[in-house]
Amino acid sequence: MFESKMFSLASRGIYVVSKRYFYRNLKSLVPRVRFAPSPTGYLHLGGLRTALYNYLFAKSRGGVFILRIEDTDQTRKVEGAVDALISDLEWAGIECHEGPTRGGTCGPYIQSERLDIYQEHISKLLANGSAYKCFCTERRLNILRRDAVKSQRIPKYDNKCRNLSHQDIKDKIKAGIPYCIRFKLSSDIQAYEDLIFGGIAYDVSLNEGDPVLMKSDGYPTYHFANVVDDHLMGVSHVLRGVEWQISTTKHLLIYKAFGWTPPEFGHLPLIVNSDGTKLSKRQNDVKVEDYRNKGIYPLALVNYITLSGGGFNHVVGEGVRLKTIEELSAEFQIDKVASHPSRLNSEILEECNRLEIKRRLRDDKLANEMIYALRNIITEKYPNEHLNVSEDHIMSVLNWATSRISRIEDLVGKKFGFLWILPAAKELEVNKNLLEGLLESLQGLERFEQDLIKENLRVFSEQKKVKFPVLMKSLRSVLSGLDEGPSVAEMMQLLGKVQSLERIKAVVR
Repeated sequence: MFESKMFSLASRGIYVVSKRYFYRNLKSLVPRVRFAPSPTGYLHLGGLRTALYNYLFAKSRGGVFILRIEDTDQTRKVEGAVDALISDLEWAGIECHEGPTRGGTCGPYIQSERLDIYQEHISKLLANGSAYKCFCTERRLNILRRDAVKSQRIPKYDNKCRNLSHQDIKDKIKAGIPYCIRFKLSSDIQAYEDLIFGGIAYDVSLNEGDPVLMKSDGYPTYHFANVVDDHLMGVSHVLRGVEWQISTTKHLLIYKAFGWTPPEFGHLPLIVNSDGTKLSKRQNDVKVEDYRNKGIYPLALVNYITLSGGGFNHVVGEGVRLKTIEELSAEFQIDKVASHPSRLNSEILEECNRLEIKRRLRDDKLANEMIYALRNIITEKYPNEHLNVSEDHIMSVLNWATSRISRIEDLVGKKFGFLWILPAAKELEVNKNLLEGLLESLQGLERFEQDLIKENLRVFSEQKKVKFPVLMKSLRSVLSGLDEGPSVAEMMQLLGKVQSLERIKAVVR
């Protein structure tokens, strides 16, 4: 297995140099970690996982979790995305210690407000010869790419402007030719110990030309701003998606050019569907907002992510409860994070949400919040009906429903509509004399419990010489007007004695 992973990475110029994990200073160093999304839209599940694992890592060691907004690509910036992102993080229970809305000693925490800092640091690289001005046009770069593809070579910049003379540079600037600033890559093989994947070494110059650090519009690229900000903000550990693993050695070269000590790096594996396919936007299994809108509770989603990605000993199943953020942070171990793709199983999410409903019912405050939320859902769904939405009734229904539903919204579907609506009196093909006798029989029950109700109904059917299934079918129609649902005795216990008898009376009279 190790050999196959090594072969796969080596095919990209990446070499696994050690199978062991490296945890230098992990226990002694108080960590500073960051989550640095771009405001290009919604927070997706992978982003939430990255933020969550950074937060748990910091929280487990008394460290600091920083939120930094990387908006250097102004063309992709979406209005309102930052506020939505912060809202999603807070909903999930992830608390920022430093960031755009919290402040801190290392701000600003929005990259577009740090342009003067990047200019200052790009000047240092130009001065020490690690960077240079590039005047190549977009047309020339496109021709290079096209020719490389045509010749079946790796498309990369040919470093043409690296060797321009000082006079050439002066003349081009005087002529007003726009330029970017590129970093001089070397064939120096950078090695580092990935906290999740182990030892990695990669000669980035094999597959890339000199990368752009500063664009012609004065905005830095991700690679440059990322390194500068992580250093100036004192970031000690970088936990990010595996898609950035191949860029890490390039970042290490930039750290080296500045003479800085880099942080520790750990790359989180991809999140995929249970069959190994990529998550799809069309299936609404990407946006955190979609989970929120579909009735998933934050702790359920958080546990779902940790159950899929590793880092903990807990599992989901019968008798297992959800872990709180505090419990998850206390148990988090980065050496237990899996290096293989995290497979999501929607059935586990449903079970997590079911467990969360049970947990909330045991907490008076959370139970009241859930009752209030369900009452609003019911009244919105049935605005013109006579409803039973008393606290006692809703609480009774929720306790009954914990093994039947995974979201409280399920309780307003057609199958469970009878729980809230008192059916209007209407002509039904029922024996009213029979129902009147049944009313008297049920009135005598001191305890209106499922087993006692069922036994009463069975005895009544024998006394009246009515087939039990026929009686049940008639009674189901009277109580709910539906052809499906729980058993009649269970339905009556759930409705309660008063409402069950009222529904029968409404048909008899």
